[in-house]
Amino acid sequence: MPFDFTRGVRLAMASVVFSLLTSVGNAATTAATTPTILVMGDSLSAEYGLARGTGWVALLEKRLQAEEISAQVVNASISGETTAGGVTRLPTLLAQHRPSVVVIELGANDALRGFALSATKGNLTTMVKASKTAGARVVLVGMQVPPNFGKRYADDFAGLFPALAKSESIALVPFFLKGVADRPDARDWFQSDGMHPTAKAHPVILGNMWPTLKPLLLGRQR
Repeated sequence: MPFDFTRGVRLAMASVVFSLLTSVGNAATTAATTPTILVMGDSLSAEYGLARGTGWVALLEKRLQAEEISAQVVNASISGETTAGGVTRLPTLLAQHRPSVVVIELGANDALRGFALSATKGNLTTMVKASKTAGARVVLVGMQVPPNFGKRYADDFAGLFPALAKSESIALVPFFLKGVADRPDARDWFQSDGMHPTAKAHPVILGNMWPTLKPLLLGRQR
């Protein structure tokens, strides 16, 4: 039987198209199944005063690669951000990135400005509920502040985070700056403003975050 050249070309083209569609489909499936971690933070997560790539969020990306955990990180942190700002920005970010995990590292700027704790709690609660409604698991990051507005305010502020985590059944990092702010030589671990950790502190910060984040990414917690 003579070779049908036209039919052969059509079959070859069909094979190429099928391969391309399969590759695109596989890529789309991979993108859809790769979890996204959305970090909603302030200057402590936005690498304020640091060289790019040295903050804990950048170190998290490197840790994920080193441990061969498939996940992408979106750092939506802004220096000076308050919980009110987070509430305003979050809906758009949830719709855009469809995160599997939302890290909420906010509240310190509220306290430094002496905002009412009821407002801070309300804003954080709104963010938590919105994230859960969008299908994301939430990591709430506990913060502490100096007693500038009195010991009671500082104590109530610190207690706000575990109470909210318990009531909303979400994961909690008890204290973001554990091993940094509570060190005897803490001054050496902060920049000249005394508020923002230096680059050497950020591996410690990631060490505080990782034990809570890793199980969520591997599906072993809430």
